Amino acid sequence: MDAARLRRHDLVRVDPTAWTAILAARPDLAGLAPLPGWAASGWPLILRRRAPGEDRARVPLGLPLPPTLGKRRIGFALPPGILTPCPAPTLAETRAAAPPAWHSTLDALLALGARHGLVPCPFGGLLWQALTGLPYLTATSDLDLLWRVAGPLPNTFLGELAALAATAPMRLDGEILLPDGGGVQWREWQKAGTEAGNGDVLVKHRDRLEMRAVAGLSLASGAA
Repeated sequence: MDAARLRRHDLVRVDPTAWTAILAARPDLAGLAPLPGWAASGWPLILRRRAPGEDRARVPLGLPLPPTLGKRRIGFALPPGILTPCPAPTLAETRAAAPPAWHSTLDALLALGARHGLVPCPFGGLLWQALTGLPYLTATSDLDLLWRVAGPLPNTFLGELAALAATAPMRLDGEILLPDGGGVQWREWQKAGTEAGNGDVLVKHRDRLEMRAVAGLSLASGAA
């Protein structure tokens, strides 16, 4: 696997044999019920931002546990040779795992994406509940979505998304993913664009953070 092509939020599966050895070397993870069978079940890990000082030859990954296990976020740094890319499910593919009270909002989000040629993908509790069947969602869960763009962000998209968020039964969070791999929290982008005209926003990459002007985001998106 070409680890250099991986970006934040990408999913990978771990070779089950290697997973057994990884857990054996992590006594801090002993007794956590879902972990021994995690890789054998085909459940993935998610690419996270690299921490300072981590080995750059290894892939920084995360595994979130459900609220019943304290919502612990477990970090790993694994060699790329034991990893296989895993396609990320879309919001449409995970809809059935969401609470019924969410469904009308999910349908509106899917329609919003279709109007603008964007495909939303979950990356928080809905993603993990759909993939594992474990109880990640609670009555206070957010809906975290990734909106990957291949060009300039449609002019009306953020306003329409904010209007949906204002009436949704859950908090809508998430990021716009730029072609260069950077992620921008959509609420920050909308606020910077509407209140400041051309404010700066934080762009998160796999290996760095940067501040970038809103106007530059559209230019960067169109250049890829």
